[in-house]
Formats: sequence, structure tokens, C-alpha cells
Amino acid sequence: MEKQKSETQKVSETKRVLIVDDDSEIVESVKFALESKGYAVIVARDGNQGLALAEREDPDLMILDMMMPKRSGFLVLEKLRRTRPDPIRVIMITANEGSRHKAYAEVLGVDDYICKPFAMDRLLESVKRLLA
Repeated sequence: MEKQKSETQKVSETKRVLIVDDDSEIVESVKFALESKGYAVIVARDGNQGLALAEREDPDLMILDMMMPKRSGFLVLEKLRRTRPDPIRVIMITANEGSRHKAYAEVLGVDDYICKPFAMDRLLESVKRLLA
């Protein structure tokens, strides 16, 4: 009985992470790493799909790529910040190392900013810290 109770409790406490990235290798490796740590993962392949899933699924955290087709990570973030009363925690990942981009991401309220390529441990540590 005790074991069943803890498993039920675990399911109700499962944190949901939305990955929004058009790079399938990154999506698959991040998804695998997060699921191995017990997170539920939702995937969007472009900014428009990411926005739609963020609104419909209400994830606990979003891992958002800056450069994507249809709608950039910045445009996704701007729209989320305007339309949501409670902001989603956001980790922005990017191959762009410009300090102007990082500064703008911070103005938009990203919780962490990670440059590609990144160590998976670095991302997992950030996810764990933001969802604690």
C-alpha cells in the first residue's frame, strides 16, 4: 500500500517541460535526458507550435531555442510575457553568443540562458534548480 501511495504521489508531482527547438538531435537528446530524470516532456518544432502548446498544456518550464522557423524564441517569449498572468519558467538555448541577445533575453525575463553546444549536466542542473 505504501509503495502504491508514493508512486501515485510521484505522478501528481511530475513536472512538465516543453522543449521548443527545430533541431531534432537537440530535441531527442534533451528529451531523453529529461525523461530519464522523471520529467514529462512535450515537444514543439517551431515557435508557433511552441506558443500553442504553452497555452494549451501549461508546462512548468520551457526550454526555448532562440533561432527557429516561423517565430523566433524572442517572439515566443514576448507573446508569452504579454498574455500570461503567471510567467512560465524559461531556459533559452542558443548558438548565438552575442551579448545584446543575452541582454534582451534577460529583459524578457528568461530564467537561464545557455549557449550551444552545452553540457547536458549544465541544462539538467538548471532545470532541477528552476523546478525545485
